[in-house]
Amino acid sequence: MDKALFDIEEELKKIPAKPGVYIMHDKDDSIIYVGKAVILKNRVRSYFRESTNKTMKIRTMVSKIAWFEYVVTDSELEALVLENNLIKENQPKYNTLLKDDKTYPYIKVTTGEDYPRIFLTRKIRKDNAKYYGPYTSAGAVRDTIELLCKVYKIRTCSRRYDADIYDGGKTAEDKLGEACLYYHLHQCTAPCLGVVSSEEYRKSIRGALDFLNGNYRPLINELTEKMNEQSEALEFEEAAKTRDLLESVRAVAQKQKITDTGGEDKDIVAMAREGDSVIIQVFFIRDGKIIGREHYYMKHTEQTEDDEIIHNFVMQFYAGTPYIPKELIIPVNTEDMELTAQWLSEKKGSRVKITVPVKGMKEKLVELAEKNAQIILRQDIEKVKRNKARTEGAMNELMELLDLDGINRMEAYDISNISGYDPVGSMVVYEDGRPKKNDYRKFRIKSVEGPNDYASMNEVLTRRFVHGLFERTKEGGSPEGSIKADKFAKFPDLILMDGGRGQVNIAKEVLDDLGLDIPVCGMVKDDNHRTRGLYYNNVEIPISKNSEAFKLITRVQDEAHRFAIEFHRSLRSKGQVHSILDDIEGIGKTRRRALMKSFDSIEDIKNADIETLAKVPSMDKRSAEKVYEFFHKEENEYNGH
Repeated sequence: MDKALFDIEEELKKIPAKPGVYIMHDKDDSIIYVGKAVILKNRVRSYFRESTNKTMKIRTMVSKIAWFEYVVTDSELEALVLENNLIKENQPKYNTLLKDDKTYPYIKVTTGEDYPRIFLTRKIRKDNAKYYGPYTSAGAVRDTIELLCKVYKIRTCSRRYDADIYDGGKTAEDKLGEACLYYHLHQCTAPCLGVVSSEEYRKSIRGALDFLNGNYRPLINELTEKMNEQSEALEFEEAAKTRDLLESVRAVAQKQKITDTGGEDKDIVAMAREGDSVIIQVFFIRDGKIIGREHYYMKHTEQTEDDEIIHNFVMQFYAGTPYIPKELIIPVNTEDMELTAQWLSEKKGSRVKITVPVKGMKEKLVELAEKNAQIILRQDIEKVKRNKARTEGAMNELMELLDLDGINRMEAYDISNISGYDPVGSMVVYEDGRPKKNDYRKFRIKSVEGPNDYASMNEVLTRRFVHGLFERTKEGGSPEGSIKADKFAKFPDLILMDGGRGQVNIAKEVLDDLGLDIPVCGMVKDDNHRTRGLYYNNVEIPISKNSEAFKLITRVQDEAHRFAIEFHRSLRSKGQVHSILDDIEGIGKTRRRALMKSFDSIEDIKNADIETLAKVPSMDKRSAEKVYEFFHKEENEYNGH
């Protein structure tokens, strides 16, 4: 389909009255919104009808739609799943999104083995093992596992054992030399030696499982009694070790609070919001105990109802977590609650309930989670404001300075070389005031010899936008011999040049030749190579050093410079960049590398005396004299380098 000829009114007539997912694209082919519908025809058409009920967010989104596509599904449930997958994959600008993508730790007990192990995992598999979690702190999980292995002397190795471990008539005494350090430290019963049967070993595992299930009292009583006995027998060193173990047990036990929830697995979800800032708080309850809590940030929530935010969170969060509880308790009813419960049940393999409590313990737990979310939101609100000032606020200041509207994407360019040799170019990208590193690009300058930054910049910009135009119109792959250009089709709203009038004019020449109309702004530097103002429309615009716009411009300028220098250094380390040192007769690769490591620049090598040069590793006096003579014999010839 030719997107340039896409007729929205005509395409709306072709949409079937079936369930499915619709995908909205902007003029740059970016996916800006994904939605599902029971009847695609009705839902998609509703966006383009005149209505006073649409929020400003929806109106803005619709105004940016250049074309749309849709996928028909067999059921509304299939549409729900496909919608969620597309949202997670494409992160559309106008969908409410979960910012966090965390993988939680679990405690795994391999109960299917003859001699089970206990260890941390982040994946739940359908095996014969028992899983506990998810926990919010990997450190706490490791502390718990270490404690259980010490107390119950559980093996930490990954060997596989049969129930009958004895072999070849070897006695335990014969095998002592094969035991690991944990056995000698009395922290493992060593199944590898065959001195403990599977049944005896499993008694220890049952004790560990009791502990993980929250039954701490037997172990605390046992350790207390043991410590007292050791003290009475004047075994003070051993009593101290037992005391330390007892304190560790109490510390771990204290972290898991008992709640009156019937001993089942539940997740409690609540929300706090202020303006466009939204935080979701989740309490993880396993076997009736709160084992942890975590908060999450949602974005693109402006003018979005609470129920829609909760629905989007549930879909995106539980699509990525390996464990789904028996019950999900949320603060409000959502439009697709029954459908979401069906989806969760299919993922879990057993029934999952979604509940909105109005009284009792569950309602109190939701209130508690909401209070926690509000506390976190208040703590973070200043941080959020500072971040917005640094990014969105800075972009607004910049637009006001330049009298421009709708700046979202900025691209900045820089050239780097060593004394004029092998120049390289960098392109860095900022969207909404934040670096978008996936869109950064590097350029090896191909057509320019010597120190000519203007010519190098002309090549970089020409290659960038020629390939961008090609990407916008191509039907097949990249042209033969071209650079990778898959992200070049998206053009910037503003180009920032690392310099003033000269660099801006170079950019304008390239854009004019290609028939492109993109604003170009120069970052004018002072004598200390720091930004002092902006050059735009043939005028230098002063900018306050205390403004967020100035700080953003400085960050962009530094990032473009850093990226170019980093690329050049990587090429130097691979031996791909020609240096003036290559022209010194008798100075080979090893000595050139030693010189570059010992001095910060070619200029420093040039200014060094023979004695200093001779101190460089692998250099001798004769080599030092050759380097010195090379730079000083015809001084004027090399001043330009």
